[in-house]
Amino acid sequence: MKKKPLAKFVNKENRKIRKLNKLVADAIKNNESITQTLWEANTDNLTIGQKMADGVAAFGGSWTFITIFGIILLLWIITNVFFLMDKWFDPYPFILLNLVLSCLAAIQAPIIMMSQNRKEEIDRKRAENDYIINLKAETQIRNIDEKINILVIEQMKKMFKLQEGQLTLLNEIKKAVKK
Repeated sequence: MKKKPLAKFVNKENRKIRKLNKLVADAIKNNESITQTLWEANTDNLTIGQKMADGVAAFGGSWTFITIFGIILLLWIITNVFFLMDKWFDPYPFILLNLVLSCLAAIQAPIIMMSQNRKEEIDRKRAENDYIINLKAETQIRNIDEKINILVIEQMKKMFKLQEGQLTLLNEIKKAVKK
């Protein structure tokens, strides 16, 4: 029987979680710091395309871009309507301008999506790092809690023995006072 896509996805995620759990268990067993094995975002090894995509996304989503683009649009419209009265290169309804805007959007959108996808992968890795650190912290807290419970139990045993000894002494004092 063929596995359903959801079952495959769940199995894949479970394998990932088991791998992370083993990583944490090994780090605790070997008394190692988990932060040495964590993934770090390395921006030094970016390809030219990735750097360009980040640049386009940063500039395309800024007020500078919106301002410059608004000025260019206004200049385009003003130039065509008022200064080129009889020699319009793009008369109203500005079909060429619409074509330029459509081309810009068609090119800019996938580039911004590439940058967002890369940043999403970085966020996913950071979340995985957080999971690993939280898992190790939880495990260590449980171990500390267990040790504290053992110490409290041992302390209680010692206190009961001391109380028993004190009661014995009190009984002896009581007998001595009665005589």
